[in-house]
Amino acid sequence: MEIESLDRLSALSHPQRLAVFRLLMRRYPDEVPAGEIAEALALKPSTTSVYLSSLGDAKLITQHRLGTSLRYRARTQAAGELIDFLFNECCRGRPELCPPVPSSPPKGALTMTDTTYNVLFICTGNSARSIFAEAILHDLEGSRFKAYSAGTNPGSELNPLAVEMLASKGHDTSLLRAKHISEFQTPEAPKMDFVFTVCNRAANEDCPAWEGQPISGHWGLPDPVKAEGSLAERRLAFQQTYGALNNRIKAFASLPIEIHNRISLQAAVDEIGAVDLEGTH
Repeated sequence: MEIESLDRLSALSHPQRLAVFRLLMRRYPDEVPAGEIAEALALKPSTTSVYLSSLGDAKLITQHRLGTSLRYRARTQAAGELIDFLFNECCRGRPELCPPVPSSPPKGALTMTDTTYNVLFICTGNSARSIFAEAILHDLEGSRFKAYSAGTNPGSELNPLAVEMLASKGHDTSLLRAKHISEFQTPEAPKMDFVFTVCNRAANEDCPAWEGQPISGHWGLPDPVKAEGSLAERRLAFQQTYGALNNRIKAFASLPIEIHNRISLQAAVDEIGAVDLEGTH
């Protein structure tokens, strides 16, 4: 265990290798192509390959071939094992030096801010996907969840086809607007219990950690705004995105949050995000 942990610490000691691992952790449970990792971090393909090989040798990530493409996923278990090693072997299990990481999920309910849970959905433009998610959760379980959405680089207006889609599904769009993520990072902002990224680009960005350590998840979906073709084909792209989010949010809203602990709830959120549009993993 000690040799394996030292190998992992060595692999993560390089700033760019650490950046690769952090990106894959943010994108978990996605399997991310090497080319997308290189593009997101502005790395050369050859350099990215070397970094991925080092992380793989340390068993911090897994590799899966899909057709001609190699895809990579973070091994969250390895991260937990490394923290556990540091606490038990280096801190000698002293809680005044560093907090322990439980080896098994504790029993009991998850402590949240209130019986109403604040949920934030993030994408880049905050004009379609995150707006869909906000509207769906608000109308599905408005008494149990308070839904918000924001963008890392929002435009000034919502996408017209997104507004049209929501209206056709019976959602009130009058109060929806594009918002920057900074609105929810002030001391006065509501404290989030859940934060979901619904686009890959937003998840790729290295944003500051949220106060209170909310449960986070990545539910990346293709951007319907970028769909091309006839008006009917573009509307179909919005319909598919709405349907995928609707299914995921229904699954999320049905979770018995009050009886989950933090670890099991995070696993449930990740499982919802692991199913892609075609139902494969």
